[in-house]
Amino acid sequence: MIDIKKFRENADFFKKKWADRGLEVDVNEILAWDTDWRKSMVAVEDLKSKRKLESKQIGIMKKNGEDAAPAMEAVRLIGDQIKELDAKAAELSNKVNSKLLSLPNPPSEFTPVGFTEDDNPEVRRWGTKPEFDFEPQAHWDLGQQLDILDLPRAAKMSGSGFYLWKGAGARLERALINFFLDQNTENGYKEAWVPFMVNPKAMTGTGQLPKFAEEIYHATEDDLYLVPTAEVPLTNIHADEILDAKDLPIAYTAYTPCFRREAGAAGKDSRGILRVHQFSKVEMVKIVEPSTSYTELEMLLADAEHLLQQLGLHYRVIELCSGDLGFSAARCYDIEVWAPGTDRYLEVSSCSNFEDFQSRRCKIRYKEDMEKKAELVHTINGSGLALPRCIVALMETYQRADGSIEVPDLLVPYMGGLTEITAEG
Repeated sequence: MIDIKKFRENADFFKKKWADRGLEVDVNEILAWDTDWRKSMVAVEDLKSKRKLESKQIGIMKKNGEDAAPAMEAVRLIGDQIKELDAKAAELSNKVNSKLLSLPNPPSEFTPVGFTEDDNPEVRRWGTKPEFDFEPQAHWDLGQQLDILDLPRAAKMSGSGFYLWKGAGARLERALINFFLDQNTENGYKEAWVPFMVNPKAMTGTGQLPKFAEEIYHATEDDLYLVPTAEVPLTNIHADEILDAKDLPIAYTAYTPCFRREAGAAGKDSRGILRVHQFSKVEMVKIVEPSTSYTELEMLLADAEHLLQQLGLHYRVIELCSGDLGFSAARCYDIEVWAPGTDRYLEVSSCSNFEDFQSRRCKIRYKEDMEKKAELVHTINGSGLALPRCIVALMETYQRADGSIEVPDLLVPYMGGLTEITAEG
């Protein structure tokens, strides 16, 4: 949500920022609705004051035995005018709010201007691409040969876009979830176990609604949404609260399954488990003071990178340009891990600073002093990490010529002592 006061004062700034995202917004139309709304509200208050004075006069007339019928009729007409103006004001307010809810966060001053993923600058790389003395296989072939990934049976139950791990594959997913959670808690994030279904208010608070309504699974009878990411419940933990500045920053981490319809998704990501409707993810969320938010973003990014470094997986960091930003983000880095069998980089984390875009919707504020006015916090989040593509990279990086997969040393305890994944189990 955009601060309407800031929008009134500098609509051209917002127009330019949205243009940097590739959006042409008629700011004059919004300003006109807002001006008419304010005029309507002033007129309503004037009429209410007039009605109050005339109602008082009616009381005096009745006390004096005078005929108050004409005055009463005049008051009734004022009431009709008030109802009419209230309805008009409500309609105008709804227009303004609906429009602002549909518009994305303006890019930050640090965000590079561009319009497609080709304009995203590479920030850095870690490690090197693994080299093989054989032709590396893709995860869908490895998984089938090892009998740990079963896509046909998943499709039999749920349709395309779902996957089924078996045996060591299922254990590997669980191992990575636990490893990520353990590392995040060591880095100061408080672990949370959150609901996997949330109400419309929570989804609107983090920017999923109304923009992505068609991409989300909705249980209509209960009016609850399956979470597309743990970002939603974690951020909403402190919705409608005023926090004490001394308690900031607040950092949470949580595992959830994530549910996304991915309407219309197809093409290069359709094979294997690169784009699916349900997947596991460990999330990191920070609630911080505005003055520290960009430092906190870099720290969160480093935490996500460190997970891949410990797994020995080559990756690169990309900064998203203005036209490629997610709806709610003001600045964002993507971490892309290298998958040698699939022969491409795969996004496993987006680390974003939303500034006060989400906190305004969620009404999350803080005070340095209880005597001072409450201010909006900044919210930050990043995957730490998304599981399917991490497993893809791990399987393809640690594969051997005979089709078996080496288990990285640090995961061996999480795998119950298993040091390799073979067709024999």
